Amino acid sequence: MKLTKRQESIIIGSVLGDAFLQKTGSQNARIRFEQGEKQKDYLIWKGSQFPRLFQGKPSHLERIHPITRKQYGYWRWQSNASPEIGKWRNIFYEDGKKKVPKNISELLTAPLALAVWYMDDGYYYLRDKSSYIYLGRVSQKESSLLENAIVENFDLKPKIYDKKEKGYALFFGVNETKKLHELIREYVIPSMQYKLGESNTSLTP
Repeated sequence: MKLTKRQESIIIGSVLGDAFLQKTGSQNARIRFEQGEKQKDYLIWKGSQFPRLFQGKPSHLERIHPITRKQYGYWRWQSNASPEIGKWRNIFYEDGKKKVPKNISELLTAPLALAVWYMDDGYYYLRDKSSYIYLGRVSQKESSLLENAIVENFDLKPKIYDKKEKGYALFFGVNETKKLHELIREYVIPSMQYKLGESNTSLTP
C-alpha cells in the first residue's frame, strides 16, 4: 500500500504530536491515535484519512492519571499493520523510543503536517494572543531541530521555551501567531477551531 503525500503529511504531524507507531513484526507497524473525551471528532477525522488502514470504530477506554490518580476517559483508534507504516516507525523511533529525526526539515514541509501537529499539541492563549506547540519529553537538541525546520520551511520564527515539568515548547508571539494561524487555518477542522481563537464556523478540509 502506497501512502499519498497528504497521508504522509498527516502521519508526520501526528507522530510529532500524540500518535504512536507500534511495531507489530520485523517490518510492520500500526498507527495508534488517542484523544480525550471531547476530541472524538478529531480522532475520527484522522482515521478517516486512511480508509484502507482504519476499519471498525474507535474504542472508549479509561485510565488513571499517574499524578492526580483520577480516572478519566479517552478514545483510541488503531490501524491495521502495514510495512508502509513500519518505514515511518524506523524514521521516528530509535530503540523503541520516539525521536525527532535529524532530517526533520526535509520531512516537515507541508502546512498540513504543521496543522495536524498544532491540532495535537498546539495551544492558543487568547489573553496574550500568542501560541505554543508543546514538544513533550524531547531534548534541547531535538527542540532546535524542530525550530530550525519551521524557520526554514514556513518563514516563521518561534522561540524555544523551557517549560520545566512540561518540557520544551515552541513559542509564537503575537505577529508569529498571526502568520502561523493564517498558514494552517484551511486545514484545521471545525472542532479544533478554538485553537485558532475562533468558533466552529469553518468547513472541514
